[in-house]
Amino acid sequence: MSLYESVFIARQEISAQQVEALADAYESVVKEHGGSVEKRENWGLRSLAYKIKKNRKGHYVLFNIDAPADALHEMERQMRLNEDVLRYLTLRVDELEEGPSIPAQVQARAGRDDRPARNYDDKPAREEKPAEKPEAEAAEKPAEKPEAEAAEKPAEKPEAEAAPEKDAEPATEEKAEGEE
Repeated sequence: MSLYESVFIARQEISAQQVEALADAYESVVKEHGGSVEKRENWGLRSLAYKIKKNRKGHYVLFNIDAPADALHEMERQMRLNEDVLRYLTLRVDELEEGPSIPAQVQARAGRDDRPARNYDDKPAREEKPAEKPEAEAAEKPAEKPEAEAAEKPAEKPEAEAAPEKDAEPATEEKAEGEE
């Protein structure tokens, strides 16, 4: 007998119990034809890369099968006839993988709660260092800025702002003369 890995995708509208019933039916077909299902994994409801028959998600199920080719042909024939099966793929392999598959391992890791919660109190310690640098830079720059700013201010002012200042200067001079 040959070794196979088979994955099928069922519609998202059916329940998990219906998916298990489908998997049981396909497993019984393989056993009726003289084969055996070495491993069966339900990967759950997962997103599809693209729409298949107007579905965006599907229930994935993996079989590791040790069976003759006739058993596999009958299982695939029944998958083609079932409207709940969107896609299936069967590959012949040299040896079956022991232990959980990669998607099953990812699912197991996602559900574990043994990791400690993240501590966000470490962030203020990191923020203090950048805050010290700008203060040091600010202490160095003020000595240079007043001279440079004084030289640049008259050149930077637009003419519209310069005109009111000229008007404002004589008014201040008149008050100064009147007070004397």
